[in-house]
Amino acid sequence: MPFTTFDHGGVTIVEADPAATVMRRPDDPARVLEACFSARTKAALLYPLNLTPRFFDLSSGEAGVVLDKLRRFGIRVAVVCPPGTVSFSSRFAELRADDLRVFETRDAACAWLAPARDR
Repeated sequence: MPFTTFDHGGVTIVEADPAATVMRRPDDPARVLEACFSARTKAALLYPLNLTPRFFDLSSGEAGVVLDKLRRFGIRVAVVCPPGTVSFSSRFAELRADDLRVFETRDAACAWLAPARDR
């Protein structure tokens, strides 16, 4: 299975294997939802290879479709993208979502997800 579960600050977080393909198409976030439901959490830690191929190209619309499906169930997503690993579209920085953040380190991503227990 491409997911593991761990506790961070009293919050259960579902983490995808950084090398696993989880979503091939924008309508594939069901695997993330299933993992979160199984772990009884609303916090997911993902990596670029877990997302659709054009997720970081805002003009593709893939990020919007994926986030809409996860948002319906209140799932917060932190994506770990170390510097230089992803090419973001020029407009990606304009994406404003309370339930998605991109971080350079796993530790920073976990710290942001930890308050998910209050939601």
